Amino acid sequence: MQLKGKTAVVTGAGRGLGKSIAHKLAQMGASIVLNDISVSDCVDVTAEEFKSEGFNTIVVKGDVRREDDVETLVKKAVEEFGSIDILINNAGITKDGLMIRMSEKDWDDVLDINLKGAFLCTRAAAKIMMKQRSGKIINIASVAGVMGNPGQANYSSSKAGLIGFTKSTAKELASRGITCNAVAPGLIKSKMTDILSEKVRDNYLENIPLGRFGTPEDVASVIGFLASKDSDYVTGQVINIDGGLVM
Repeated sequence: MQLKGKTAVVTGAGRGLGKSIAHKLAQMGASIVLNDISVSDCVDVTAEEFKSEGFNTIVVKGDVRREDDVETLVKKAVEEFGSIDILINNAGITKDGLMIRMSEKDWDDVLDINLKGAFLCTRAAAKIMMKQRSGKIINIASVAGVMGNPGQANYSSSKAGLIGFTKSTAKELASRGITCNAVAPGLIKSKMTDILSEKVRDNYLENIPLGRFGTPEDVASVIGFLASKDSDYVTGQVINIDGGLVM
């Protein structure tokens, strides 16, 4: 219960990695603010699951690209729990395609959600954290932002931008007792990896020294460390969670 008495806001928390991260922080004792887009029903299901386990949880729906929605997210979190101690910028999308065929809309949509969304959420939450003189901001980047990926010019750019944003934010907020770090997951087991052919899976695994895909729990465990007091002297870092894919 290292996070007992703390409040964590997790964006894109309805399912997948965001849900796993939120669950880990709840297990550690944090009160959880689950955020996802307004049309998402899965976030309501996730909230009910969390409540059935005895976790202190609320849902605040909204689009991280919209300043008004983000301000509402922060306001409701503080009204309900009194503070924001941890912000997980997890909301993200992909719209893959070769760069020369990529539409301007596909570029803008990915950058707006993955990068602008993190900026808006961080800016809003940081105002609360600065008054508290404490806080943990954790951005979900990707190895694609470190090494690039064909067919993902928009996604790789958004994640590379998020890494730069992490370092700048860490330097700006350190004097107020706020840390900002990023994790860069590699190939994480999901519905997408489950449907890959055996040949494609083997090709991917040949490049991973640990010889397996990661799990959402692998990522959530590192985030649990970054959200806890154990990481108080860690800031501005990018931790690859990739089984050795990027060395």
